Amino acid sequence: MKTIVCAEPNEMKIITQDMDHTVKEKEVLISIKKIGICGTDIHAYGGNQPFFDYPRVLGHELSGVVEKVGERVESVKKGDVVTVIPYVHCGECIACRNGKTNCCTNMEVIGVHRDGGMTELFKLPEENILAVNDLSLEEAAIVEPLSIGAHAVRRADIKEDETVLVIGTGPIGMGVARFAKLAGAKTIIMDLSEERLKTCKAWSGADHTVIAGDTALKNILELNDGELPSIVLDATGNKQSMTQAFEYVSHGGKLVYVGLVKDTISFFDPDFHAKELTLMGSRNAMKSDFEYVIECLEKGLIKDSYVTNRIDFDEVPEFFKAGNFRTNKTIISL
Repeated sequence: MKTIVCAEPNEMKIITQDMDHTVKEKEVLISIKKIGICGTDIHAYGGNQPFFDYPRVLGHELSGVVEKVGERVESVKKGDVVTVIPYVHCGECIACRNGKTNCCTNMEVIGVHRDGGMTELFKLPEENILAVNDLSLEEAAIVEPLSIGAHAVRRADIKEDETVLVIGTGPIGMGVARFAKLAGAKTIIMDLSEERLKTCKAWSGADHTVIAGDTALKNILELNDGELPSIVLDATGNKQSMTQAFEYVSHGGKLVYVGLVKDTISFFDPDFHAKELTLMGSRNAMKSDFEYVIECLEKGLIKDSYVTNRIDFDEVPEFFKAGNFRTNKTIISL
């Protein structure tokens, strides 16, 4: 079978390898059909991804068709369209015991800590697969990135009519903005790019847009009757933005870091205490987030314009080499 390997930073190649088609009793063999390209993949290719070793098969935004199931598999069957939960948790650590499998102490994310799905056939435990026969293969492949946003919004515990600022309108930020809107929030989105803001506003239903920069704080106050948002979610993965985000949160508010940066973030403690801020990290997603996103897709609450670029499997090495990643979501087809 053909597999795409990131051999080292800035080197992606297609190899051919054999695969044992036998499955364990609770294991599923999938024929991969669609693969989303994520910022994690781009950072890994560029040598900037934390928790990463080479060589590595990338790919964690996946959909496919079940080829074979183990004898004790009950939730899916041969021929089912499936999406993949790419977070392999231990089930034993303190986080898992407390129901927070998304931040398992021994977490292994496929395509990051172990080889991922940029390949023709892939095996996973049954618990990491969800049947989604009412979705298209392309919809099934975007469940994972949308679940990141859904989880962040759930972490933030947004109340109806609460003012929420979403910073960064890339693929993850778009999802955050959409689910904040579905939660009933008055939603302001902020980015450096007017084009991205326009796209995100049309797709997510956000109420207002703000250009990041020197006048951002003034504009946010004008849009919200002189008050700061009670919840700010930063989906940039940019140190400067994540540091600046403290300024945009109201007294008694919450700042949620959705994006990850390989760096140290610092803040001025007197301001942090004066506002009695809650600072939160949001990592990965849980099965319940996946189920919510699937339900939203089935109900037509997510517009299909999320995917903006499509390439074939054999074009992937050249796509990464070209480095033109200024699309919202690229999907690979097998």
